[in-house]
Amino acid sequence: MASAENNAIVSDQLSKSAQSVQDVLSAKGLKVDVKELSESTRTAEEAAKTLGCEVAQIAKSLIFQTNSNRPILVIASGANRVNEKTLAKLVKEKIKRATPEFCREATGFAIGGIPPVGHKQNIDTYIDEDLLQHEKIWAAAGTPNAVFCLNSKNIQDLTGGKVISIK
Repeated sequence: MASAENNAIVSDQLSKSAQSVQDVLSAKGLKVDVKELSESTRTAEEAAKTLGCEVAQIAKSLIFQTNSNRPILVIASGANRVNEKTLAKLVKEKIKRATPEFCREATGFAIGGIPPVGHKQNIDTYIDEDLLQHEKIWAAAGTPNAVFCLNSKNIQDLTGGKVISIK
């Protein structure tokens, strides 16, 4: 299976979106490198195949929209589906999957490249407890081809998210 180190980097310069994620990660003191790859990492399955890791190690950043138009971020294991009823109980409001336009407005990023950090506004964040079972996890970094790897123990401090069971 291929690993991220074996995949061709798109260019030496990161795109604007990927660079903004790299800047946030660096400002938070994490020594991780955003990589832009020649193969897509848009879905958890594509990312796992491209990176040579388990689907469960992919940190999917999913945006939901409450009835009051508040964005909610769930950082889910690539192997899991979010139980929307459970999430609605946690946020004490009905929720729905956010539209692409709402996602971009709330985060500054397009679906398929939404990172767990660096959003345009503060977003209540929930982290899938199953991600913490893996030492290393991979997250999107601003584009469908940009990713970064971090130790799962850093995700809560990085995002300020609350660890929950999302299944």
